[in-house]
Amino acid sequence: MGKKIVYQVHGGALPQAFFKDNRLLTIFLKFVLRSADVVVLLSQEELFAYRDFVPSQHLEVIPNAIEIGADAEWKKVSTLEEKPLRLVYVGRLAENKGIYEIVEAIEIMHNHGKNIQLVFAGSGPEEIRLRACVEDLGLNDSVSFVGAVFGEEKKRVWEDADLFVFPTYHREGLPYTLLESMSARTPPVVSPVGAIPDVMEDGVHGVFVASRNPEALAETIERLDNNRALICQMAEASRQRIESYYTVTRLAGDFRRIYHSLMN
Repeated sequence: MGKKIVYQVHGGALPQAFFKDNRLLTIFLKFVLRSADVVVLLSQEELFAYRDFVPSQHLEVIPNAIEIGADAEWKKVSTLEEKPLRLVYVGRLAENKGIYEIVEAIEIMHNHGKNIQLVFAGSGPEEIRLRACVEDLGLNDSVSFVGAVFGEEKKRVWEDADLFVFPTYHREGLPYTLLESMSARTPPVVSPVGAIPDVMEDGVHGVFVASRNPEALAETIERLDNNRALICQMAEASRQRIESYYTVTRLAGDFRRIYHSLMN
């Protein structure tokens, strides 16, 4: 139709793996991508993969963004020493998000005499089995479920938590929950997959942890439990990171630049 095409890839499998067992569909995917005037990606990892897949294509990285809302400034002052450490998982209750590793880590810390509280906020195919796992391990006093949360309720969940735990081994794009947690001064303890390393620096905005490793997750959380000042430092750095690079204003400006470049 003679129109310019902006093709946005919003996560999912990398192109080499998308139709890896079907040569014809792989050729078709390359044709579709080359038909666009620009392909917009979420992460540096995707940029390297698409450069290899369609070398001559115009590629741009435009990360996700969020409406950051009001700042939870009271989190600037450490009041954590008087309370048990509070963890939150926000997202789909799916096995490949590392939810069972989180529960195993809670059990390990419980056996070490640590009083760590965890909230699961979300729903999904593993909810019934996950609840049963928590009950079987005798962790009902440490782990609670609040279901899917939205709006003000979601805001309160973030602000009531000290750390966001997300040891995912799913091939993530750029999870909105990561941006939300950092905006709410709730530092992430997360696996470095997809675009996550583009957003946060290990030890500065949060902590990277190996996936499928509840022992490593427990050790990391215990270390942070013993260093509440570091949690507050990472909370401040997280908020500043989102304010500087992941606002909707920045997102709109990035797309405006691309649209103008195609029209001129």
